[in-house]
Amino acid sequence: MTKAYDPEVTRRALEALRHQRIEPFEKGFTALAPTTPAEVVERGVRLRDGRLTFPLMVLRESALEANVATMAAWCREHGVELAPHGKTSMSPEITARQLAAGAWGVTAATISQARAFVEVGVRRVLLANQLVDPAGIGWLATAMNADPELTLIGYVDSVDGVALLDRELTRHGATRRLPVLVELGVPGRRTGARTLDAAVTVARAAAATTTLRVVGASGFEGVLGHARTEDALAAVAEFCRRIRALGLRLLDEGLIDSDVGLLLSAGGSTYFDVVATELSGAPATVVLRSGGYVTHDDGLYAHATPLPTGGEPYELRAALEVWGCVLSRPEPGRVLVGAGRRDVPFDVALPLVRAAWGRDDVPRRVDGVTVTALNDQHAFLDVPAECDVRVGDLVCFGIAHPCTAFDKWRLVPVLDDEDRVVEVVHTLF
Repeated sequence: MTKAYDPEVTRRALEALRHQRIEPFEKGFTALAPTTPAEVVERGVRLRDGRLTFPLMVLRESALEANVATMAAWCREHGVELAPHGKTSMSPEITARQLAAGAWGVTAATISQARAFVEVGVRRVLLANQLVDPAGIGWLATAMNADPELTLIGYVDSVDGVALLDRELTRHGATRRLPVLVELGVPGRRTGARTLDAAVTVARAAAATTTLRVVGASGFEGVLGHARTEDALAAVAEFCRRIRALGLRLLDEGLIDSDVGLLLSAGGSTYFDVVATELSGAPATVVLRSGGYVTHDDGLYAHATPLPTGGEPYELRAALEVWGCVLSRPEPGRVLVGAGRRDVPFDVALPLVRAAWGRDDVPRRVDGVTVTALNDQHAFLDVPAECDVRVGDLVCFGIAHPCTAFDKWRLVPVLDDEDRVVEVVHTLF
């Protein structure tokens, strides 16, 4: 297979983004625009210096850099590859950091995501989903035909899916066979063949085409839960052993393309340690697809990661914050902040209050302050009567799930430890 990315294409893409115009309608930049990310950095803009508008989501450079390095080091030590799931951030700048740290490739969930990564220089994309959209398959065939250095890997989980993919690739004149992983699933849950025998039948169908080549087996253990209980860990381990067994069976039956070798893939951000343990040892390349680790969080993954903050020798740290202004304190125990469902994720849990600052640059007390509800543009905070948060203060929220945070923002400032903007990252949702 080809290399993970083309550094020169990626460099040019990032340079163009640094000088791309920031429009006045971009959240956080209304008072600065029109400008560019490069100019924002050159001006020495800081989070609370009165030049940025709120609400605003920001990234902490030190935590982001540490998380990328930590996961890369963990994977090297455990002998596995990493194709981080790009859907978490859909950010070329963040993806470039992961690739520079040694990522094997990038994972995508849709054709549009895959194309976004290809456009910024990624040359190995794992499409961890079923490919059934004729127009998308057409783009895939065209892209592979045009660039012999591009590797796109898809999923199949049914004979019908194989037939559709074969038909559309043929119709669009694909000149190279598309590598595919056979996906194994869990009854009652998401995609994936439900039994090993069914998965082998799918593999045989794919291997019999002239447009597909089978390269391995895959699955997503995250459908089994997000808790690191004894029962959950045992269920994940058993599922991973089934993926491994499927891969070995495909290998034994001669269904794996010998030019590529066996690939085994799984691994979200909760159980990647179990995945690495259970899939390793086979004559295969093991590829994790973890994505949420890159920014971590103060909710879902804070409680479920194998590498908690403060852990040794590896730890992940929350890198995302959302800031909003106190709009009103209409009652002693009620504060309304200007940040809501359009600004913060709420699918797993409500955000938590990490800090608050007055416009006089004095920190406020936030002990006992909790977010109880969100509207589109408002966060409802319950506060103790003695809390000194006032109208106009800035409140910092920690978020509970990074995978539904970035899609609410097109531009995200990256801050150093002195709150200075050192980069502005883009998202391509």
